[in-house]
Amino acid sequence: MQNNVLTVTQLNYAVRHTLETEFSYIWLVGEISNFSQPVSGHWYLTLKDEQAQVRCAMFRMKNQRVNFQPKNGMQVLVRANVSLYEPRGDYQVLIETMQPAGDGLLQQQFEQLKMKLAAEGLFSQEHKKPLPNYVKTVGIITSSSGAALQDILNILGRRDPSLQIVIYPTMVQGKEATADIVQMIKLANLRKECDVLIVGRGGGSLEDLWCFNEESVAWAIYHSDIPIISAVGHETDVTIADFVADIRAPTPSAAAELVSRDQQERKRQLQHYQDRVNLAFDRLWSDHLRRFAYLRSRLMAQHPKKQLQLRQQQLLGVQHRMVQTIRMQLFHQQQTLKQFAQRVYLQHPQKQLERQKQQLNLLHKQLIQNMEQRFLAKQQKFKNVTQRLKHNPLPHSIRQQQHQWGKLEQRLVFAIQRKTTLSQQYFQQLCVKLEGLSPLKVLARGYSVTQNQQGVALVSTQHINVGDILYTRLEQGSVVSEVLSIEE
Repeated sequence: MQNNVLTVTQLNYAVRHTLETEFSYIWLVGEISNFSQPVSGHWYLTLKDEQAQVRCAMFRMKNQRVNFQPKNGMQVLVRANVSLYEPRGDYQVLIETMQPAGDGLLQQQFEQLKMKLAAEGLFSQEHKKPLPNYVKTVGIITSSSGAALQDILNILGRRDPSLQIVIYPTMVQGKEATADIVQMIKLANLRKECDVLIVGRGGGSLEDLWCFNEESVAWAIYHSDIPIISAVGHETDVTIADFVADIRAPTPSAAAELVSRDQQERKRQLQHYQDRVNLAFDRLWSDHLRRFAYLRSRLMAQHPKKQLQLRQQQLLGVQHRMVQTIRMQLFHQQQTLKQFAQRVYLQHPQKQLERQKQQLNLLHKQLIQNMEQRFLAKQQKFKNVTQRLKHNPLPHSIRQQQHQWGKLEQRLVFAIQRKTTLSQQYFQQLCVKLEGLSPLKVLARGYSVTQNQQGVALVSTQHINVGDILYTRLEQGSVVSEVLSIEE
């Protein structure tokens, strides 16, 4: 029980916290009484109705935005939050905004509808249609007896009398005006006789203009296939129709100026364009005259016949140089061909084999001569020794040595004879092998050897091109040929 006991401070704090949480930013309507404005600038008042009242306060930073002077007995609409002054336990309302009650309710409805339609995309720029470049027929949806219609007709007649005008008379104030405006917008779209529609009226209070803040009018403007200009009230008046329309005009007169074309301005523009065209034509004509004079001077200075003769001479010179170049290239090719043929002839296998045979015979003769010379020298030396021994008898040991020398001489003669025989046999075998390896044996069986201009033997068509010169060696003679085609 004691745990639930509160102090007054705790109670007032809990109540203030509950009020500020549960009743933050409410709308409240009532009559002002006991209004006071002390030196601090804050407003203190009481809002009441037939059965109750509540104390209110509006601080200076908030009431500076109010555009009227509150008075006792005035009905107002306030946006506020509920709080509690803890030191005295006074329950009060802290006002954030204040406006007259009649217009205030309408303004609240206006803001709510504006937020709703904006969320649904009715104000999006991507859905707005541009005005035609050239307007021929203008439709006007407004009161047939209003001053706005006369202002529009006067401006259209003065600025562009050629425009055709279709009037769709409608009510622009009161409960029946909303349905009337929607019906006329649909009728204009059904007839399709206008290029643009002007929907509007003259100035008035928020309540007077309220038919242009209805949701049905907004949807009718949004679904219109004809571009619509909203021209409602004065420049400071803003309606839902202004946000949905393709273009907003501050006044009906401004809407008429948007769709009309000032004849004087058009004449000035046409004159300006004509002056620019004339200037451009004069400049172009002058450029052509200068070009013509230049070409004429060139033509007179150098006649086409002279040009033709000069070109013929140049052509003959080019032809002569081309013939000389071809002849020179042909001569060089023939010289190169002769050089290759001479190199092929000198490097022929038969010529090389003959040179090798000659060199082998020369070496064989030199070998025999050297062996004979060495043999004769040894023999002469032996005879000299024998003659000295005959005149000067030697001891027994010398006779034994002489006997050994005789055997040695026999062995030397036998070795020389044997080596000579082996050399002759080796030479004969080498000749037989060379004869068997000679390409002439292959050529004798009907084969041939083909070489390119560089003397390289060809074994494949990969390195041959059409137009190449080839040399083919036969058993007897050779053939020089040109490649006409290649077959894999």
